[in-house]
Amino acid sequence: MLTKGDDFPLHQTPEPVAYSGSDRNFYDRYFFNGYSADGSLFFAAAMGIYPQLDIIDASFCLLIDGVQHNIRASRRMGSERLDLEVGPVRIEIVEALQTLRLIVSNNESPVTADITFSARHAPIEEPRFIRRNGPRMFMDYTRMTQSGSWSGTISCNGQDHVLSGEQHFGTRDRSWGIRPIGAPESQPPPSGALPQFYWLWAPLNFPDHATFFHSNDDADGAGWNRRAVVDAMADGPDDYDETAYEVRYKPGTRRVESLNVSLTPDGSAKLLIEPVGPDFHMSGLGYTHPVWGHGMDHGDSETAYDSIEAAAANPQEQLHWHIQAFVRATLTLDGKERHGHGVLEQLLIGPHAPSGFAELLDGAS
Repeated sequence: MLTKGDDFPLHQTPEPVAYSGSDRNFYDRYFFNGYSADGSLFFAAAMGIYPQLDIIDASFCLLIDGVQHNIRASRRMGSERLDLEVGPVRIEIVEALQTLRLIVSNNESPVTADITFSARHAPIEEPRFIRRNGPRMFMDYTRMTQSGSWSGTISCNGQDHVLSGEQHFGTRDRSWGIRPIGAPESQPPPSGALPQFYWLWAPLNFPDHATFFHSNDDADGAGWNRRAVVDAMADGPDDYDETAYEVRYKPGTRRVESLNVSLTPDGSAKLLIEPVGPDFHMSGLGYTHPVWGHGMDHGDSETAYDSIEAAAANPQEQLHWHIQAFVRATLTLDGKERHGHGVLEQLLIGPHAPSGFAELLDGAS
């Protein structure tokens, strides 16, 4: 089966590009977020390609004035992985690894957009994520992450919001590999323990730096995938391999009140991350969504719209487990403090001993 991709020098196996190994859960994904300097406007977008399921889906979400608007679309892709358009959502690669354009055309929602992401630095390759549930592969993927600025216009309810590279920043990532997608497995692996997934991800923008910190912890609090990077733009990235962190939660919840990251053992380089805005709910992009989960089959083509009242969202409900929060951040480096902002993504399910979590969703004492 030959497709447009076969005319590009992208082959990794003797087979056509349409065939991506033998695991049904193979995926290839774009993610974007962006925000105003005061956090009053927050948006995110995603597009996922699932070659073995022959499905492509996309979403665009805008959080403004306390309401999160969610646009979702899905279609059968006919094995053409280079047609990056799903319903009203389109991605254009203007310059690879540097400039990407995101378009949300007229649809049944009150939101449209024509915005461009411009990278501030070369992308960071995160450590390969490999995790099993018992003997079965749960995830095996690579992600690159890149911070940048946004320009263009987002419209909502007839009002234009003009983005400028001096005031609107964000992050985009690309990931590919294996993770659960599509319909749930009919026979999941046997397990005698609660589901467990502890995930913190914090890409941050400062005037002359971009920083990254993430941690995937097991139930005992050991980081099975953890990395911290400080990119000074002109001088390139520095890795910190001996990081530690402390979390303070809002009482009775699993929502982070503050995150202190020690980049060095002596604490001379550190990050203070403090959520200050309303939660952005990742279910708008399909994460943990029972109907619009990634790779779900919606037929030849379907588009949907709904909204979330931020103040009314219950963190105990599945739709609201997984969030990104707009944050203020302080980077201490070389004896100087630098101030910036970004996001802290949180998906905290099941036990985590350092936090005192023992059940599926119990909150902090």
